[in-house]
Amino acid sequence: MAGGASRREVAEDVYAYVQHDGSWWINTTGFVVGPDDVLAIDSCATAVRAQRLRQTIAEVTTAPVRRLVNTHHHGDHTFGNAAFPGATVFAHHNCREAVLADQARHVAPHVWNPAPDWGELPLRPPDVTFTDRLTLHVAGKHVEIVHIGPRAHTTGDVVCWLPGQGVLFAGDLAFHGGTPMVLQGSLTGSLDALRQLRAFGASTVVPGHGEPCGPEIFDHHERYYRFVLAAARDGLDRGLSPLQTAANLDLGEFADLLDPERIVLNLHRAYADLTGHGEVDPKAAFADAIAYNGGRPLHCTA
Repeated sequence: MAGGASRREVAEDVYAYVQHDGSWWINTTGFVVGPDDVLAIDSCATAVRAQRLRQTIAEVTTAPVRRLVNTHHHGDHTFGNAAFPGATVFAHHNCREAVLADQARHVAPHVWNPAPDWGELPLRPPDVTFTDRLTLHVAGKHVEIVHIGPRAHTTGDVVCWLPGQGVLFAGDLAFHGGTPMVLQGSLTGSLDALRQLRAFGASTVVPGHGEPCGPEIFDHHERYYRFVLAAARDGLDRGLSPLQTAANLDLGEFADLLDPERIVLNLHRAYADLTGHGEVDPKAAFADAIAYNGGRPLHCTA
């Protein structure tokens, strides 16, 4: 499929749209098809990529996208909202607030190389927000949209759960083949989120990045989060900065994951979690990630 993407039917009339290779700004979305309308789950980072998603949906059905769920506020999942002008956008309350405050488009040229070519994408925040859960119905399918929190990948994470099909769209609470990132969330909160995610009993998990997989992805994430927390405790005990801790760290089983520089971002978050210092300075964290990357901006092909 054009644009380095592929469509996967994970249940009848339920699709994952996988953009390859799932690295920075290249996410996995999905959609649920009914006879009269389509529910989309997340958009894409750029105008070109959002248009390719629209084209892929049109290859399956002539029904319009009338509803769109954002699993969280990050731009690879929300910047393309404007490509669906006829859709009502649903999200957690905190997601809307974060979309309105997000500055990622402005800092991207300093962090990623090449920086994404956003195209003409006006800001399109969610229209309908909630704090706990709601249920949407698509051709007899129940799509339960559930807040996972209070703080995990972000403070506004939701999943889309189709109990009749055993399919869980997990957003960036799951990365398949890529390094998880919790800079704007919490390591300890992400561990608690795994308990919530496992409780759905999903047979198929559609991650926010990478190919659909099984619930074993949650075991992999748990090992990673515990690995980062252990490294952070050791670094704090030794009086090391997050960057110094990362530079001396053997990534072990996680060394082959995409975007390994996220270890620095996650250590910044872990230090804050363990010391109770609250928010992380994103500029300082990304500056350290660039330093870890040999002083080079982070690679991006979006």
